[in-house]
Amino acid sequence: AKAGGIAPLVALARGGTEKQKEAAAAALVNLARNADNQVAIARAGGIAPLVALARDGTDGQQVHAAWALANLAINADNQVAIARAGGIAPLVALAPGGTDGEK
Repeated sequence: AKAGGIAPLVALARGGTEKQKEAAAAALVNLARNADNQVAIARAGGIAPLVALARDGTDGQQVHAAWALANLAINADNQVAIARAGGIAPLVALAPGGTDGEK
């Protein structure tokens, strides 16, 4: 994250190819395990594209986006931001009907 990798990953999650979106979301899952990165991802605008992938992405994108959002939600400010971005409904929708990985 200190090397400046978060903003490009957020950009790929938002507007990359289908494979790039999935790979970016997977990388953000891992980065979001760190408290400083949780703040940095939110500041880089990462919550909205992850919510979009959780809602409308491919199965793989949805799995990684859901995990990234779960990791980001460890931070209380991010919980509010996820809710404001409309992230609750897609995550709830994935629980009963998603893949085993999404659940």
